[in-house]
Amino acid sequence: MRIGYLECFSGISGDMLLGALVDAGVPFSLFEETTSALNVGARIEMRKVLRGGIAGTKVDVITPESPEDAAPANAAHNHEHAHSHTHHHEHEHEHHHHHEHETGHHHHHDHEHEHAHAPHRSLSAILKMIHSAPLAENVKVLASRAFQLLGEAEARMHSIPIEKVHFHEVGAVDTIVDIVCAAAGCESLSPSIDRWMASPLNVGCGTVECAHGTLPVPAPATLALLAEAPIYSSGIAMERVTPTGAAMLRALDVSYGALPPMRVKASGYGAGGRDTPGTPNLLRLLIGEAEESSTAGEPQSEQIAITEAVIDDSTPQLLAYVSELLLEAGAWDVYRISVQMKKGRTGVQITILSSPDRAAALRELLLRETTTIGLHWRMENKLALAREFAEVETPWGKVRIKIARWPTNKLGNELGGKLPGGIANAAPEYEDCRALARRHSVPLKRVMQEAMRAWSNLSQNLSNG
Repeated sequence: MRIGYLECFSGISGDMLLGALVDAGVPFSLFEETTSALNVGARIEMRKVLRGGIAGTKVDVITPESPEDAAPANAAHNHEHAHSHTHHHEHEHEHHHHHEHETGHHHHHDHEHEHAHAPHRSLSAILKMIHSAPLAENVKVLASRAFQLLGEAEARMHSIPIEKVHFHEVGAVDTIVDIVCAAAGCESLSPSIDRWMASPLNVGCGTVECAHGTLPVPAPATLALLAEAPIYSSGIAMERVTPTGAAMLRALDVSYGALPPMRVKASGYGAGGRDTPGTPNLLRLLIGEAEESSTAGEPQSEQIAITEAVIDDSTPQLLAYVSELLLEAGAWDVYRISVQMKKGRTGVQITILSSPDRAAALRELLLRETTTIGLHWRMENKLALAREFAEVETPWGKVRIKIARWPTNKLGNELGGKLPGGIANAAPEYEDCRALARRHSVPLKRVMQEAMRAWSNLSQNLSNG
């Protein structure tokens, strides 16, 4: 299994994630093209910096409001220190307040005054912008999911409806570029990464100054986004996990734990805004193959949370809407079945499958958005065959084929007959086919049939060659 492992010993922010992706081999041109496609009047720059004596990649989002361009690679420490926060407003845009992350000290100029006349963008407007941009469908889905999570956290913290959540124009541009570029970078790795994992998160310590007063680290929205992720506090007083970083962890369905036995194929270091004493201000990304254990070759087993509720006083439209919300909030799957309840009533049982760390947030969403006043949930084991991807050409463009293989051990012999390690199933990726069908106005079923025909030809050629 190919794993992408994020070592968050100094936390995680949007720019740190972008830097780590570039450092690990994602072409920076992908981020430039993505930023250009968003058409928000911003550009993106990168440079090499030292953090604790270790070289890392620093990525900056430059907007028209930025007073100067990003500091050059050989800039003096104080110069970089003074301007990195100005270029990257990652801590003011979600909260309408300014933080001290990565600079490590309070800024004395008034951010509220800077943005007093700046327009605001609603969450729905940002989601519409992402949807209409010329981007791959899987990138739009991941970026929209991260923004939806960010909006839900802000709405919860300020006790307002999610449609009332607005972002400062300047900060929104930074956040849009950060999240959409991060989505593009992570999705570019998705064919070769089966699972995203992370270490426990160093959230930092101290306080942040905002329009509502002085708040402890982590900021309330960040804490809400982290859900049940393992966190700890270490190092000097500064905020190390930002709302943008936390939203991306959630959107990627990250599971947490110690670094598993793995052979590292690529690594990258994403730099925070300044060099900090003690722990280097870096995010490290490791990409590699998980080592085989005593159960080598067996299908991958992991825990799965199953949440259920039976509802007899709701409309089909409402339940369809809630199902969409649950999927956007990170559920692996949602399905509904008709059931007969007591007293002869007909109801609907809604079942949610998710990772354990996402279950609490999904339960809260179900209680908030439906008419149910109770639910039940349980933990079970999920068994999955090893997956890989191949790419085929159709008359309308490329389509990924998801391939599942039998285990290579004795269990594979039992399940797969004489084909241990052979292909158990192959199917075209729905989102790829859907995007081509819409773009070229052809039936979805035809795209899927052509993709499987191309895969059949490819697999035959491979077996013959």
